Amino acid sequence: MASSGEEPTSGSPGRAGTGTEPAAAADAAQLDTAEDFEVLEEEDEDDLSELPPLEDVGRPPAPPREDAQPPEQSAGDAAGDPQEWLDVLGNGLLKKKTLVPGQGVDSRPQKGQDVTIRLKATLEDGTVVEEDPALTFTLGDCDVLQALDLCVQLLEMGETALIVSEAKYCYGAQGRSPDIPPNASLTLEVELLAARDAPDLELLSGKEKIQLANRKRERGNFFYQQADYVLAINSYDIALRIVGSSSKVDFSPDEEAELLDVKVKCLNNLAASQLKLDHFKAALKSCNLVLEHQPENIKALFRKGQVLAQQGEYREAIPILKAALKLEPSNKTIHAELSKLVKKHADQRNVETEMYRKMLGNPSAAGTPRKCKDKLPWSIPWKWLFGATAIALGGVALSVVIAARN
Repeated sequence: MASSGEEPTSGSPGRAGTGTEPAAAADAAQLDTAEDFEVLEEEDEDDLSELPPLEDVGRPPAPPREDAQPPEQSAGDAAGDPQEWLDVLGNGLLKKKTLVPGQGVDSRPQKGQDVTIRLKATLEDGTVVEEDPALTFTLGDCDVLQALDLCVQLLEMGETALIVSEAKYCYGAQGRSPDIPPNASLTLEVELLAARDAPDLELLSGKEKIQLANRKRERGNFFYQQADYVLAINSYDIALRIVGSSSKVDFSPDEEAELLDVKVKCLNNLAASQLKLDHFKAALKSCNLVLEHQPENIKALFRKGQVLAQQGEYREAIPILKAALKLEPSNKTIHAELSKLVKKHADQRNVETEMYRKMLGNPSAAGTPRKCKDKLPWSIPWKWLFGATAIALGGVALSVVIAARN
């Protein structure tokens, strides 16, 4: 399914692209044996809401490099105006140095404002990988590299600074094909050109609101592919806030439909990210919100089944996955997940049955309990006996608690 909005590009460190190299050939029926997920076709990689979601596509993060040093000489040094390096986070991985002073601390931009910067990015060997004379983004929304988002708020209007950042705050272990290798540090020369309040969401046209929400969603997809699920959740939440904001402008039916489509995609991707962090309650809520709008949304049904399964609720998860499979009988991922849950549910029931046998003093391994007709003048149904035992044990426990309190 093609995603709505502009295709993300990989051309700017400011707006890192969401696409990755194809994980496999265009055979979407293959399973990722690591987590039983299908591999998406290349054209679907931008939309993580396609069932199933892209999983960890990158290599494990590289350990922080403590030996990285800022350049010995910069443009500021050459001009005879050397400044001290500021260790922005106190860990030595992100440093800032003023080359040209700005207009004072009071001119610094605030989070939530739209800022415009001049940007030049180079590798450690001096290779220029990006130049943008006027890059605009919302400060604090994680629209750009973390190195920029963290440092631009420290710039004064008109200030030019040099930022040296380890890969952790740039493109990480993934890099950016083909020009930025994995685990690459970047040197960013930045000049703060302008800062203004972000546009009023209530006054945005339907097209503007859709484009803005899609940009935030695509940024969330980028973070998801980097396995940074916390930042992915942040971006999806921002996109959902944009979609759900009130408006003083009338939208056409097509725009309303497209906004709903963006909302559903964000909620599905949000659920996938929350599931990665074991935030089961939040993920279940995201799935249910999708199903309120689209009761037969396969992705939401599948993820809801996954959430319930992760919580051990196999009895509830199985019919939900069956409903998803009924909608798409050829989906091998749902087949695999359903088969796995059916087996786990059967194992769970066997464990419970064995536990009840031991409670009754009958550790027999026989598959079916036998009725003791030769010892009892009447036949007691097995389930009733279980129930009576459970009630009796519960009553004893309650009596102990009451006695302890008295």
